[in-house]
Amino acid sequence: MTTAIQILSSKADKTLYKTTPAASVFDAVKLMAEKSIGALVVMEGETVVGLISERDYARKIVLMARSSRDTQVREIMTCPVMYVQPSQTSEECMALMTENRLRHLPVMDKGKLIGLVSIGDLVKDVISDQKFIIQQLEHYIAGDLG
Repeated sequence: MTTAIQILSSKADKTLYKTTPAASVFDAVKLMAEKSIGALVVMEGETVVGLISERDYARKIVLMARSSRDTQVREIMTCPVMYVQPSQTSEECMALMTENRLRHLPVMDKGKLIGLVSIGDLVKDVISDQKFIIQQLEHYIAGDLG
């Protein structure tokens, strides 16, 4: 069973993109667009205080006719933030995301942010596991094992 730390280590881009509560929503969305990501962790120093996503932008800026340049991240970020431990399985991460309608989960180790897993990361992991199982079954059926 794959764990959150294994998913983080398998990511092609291990960069963790962050912003601050005082940043403008415009700058946060601009960074997300530049990096082709859907969310940023909001940090005050070393403390995770929120998460801002494209969904927050769409629902709390666009639909409410607010200005992204004049609105600070703290005004629309999601908080408190749900997170997972490095040892939690991909299945546990998916269950938490499904139950709470989340697309991103910070991974925290002893109170320190070590990464962010997305629903896309989890789907890639599941597909990879399924491909491996299919290959093993094909070898078994063909008599190639042992």
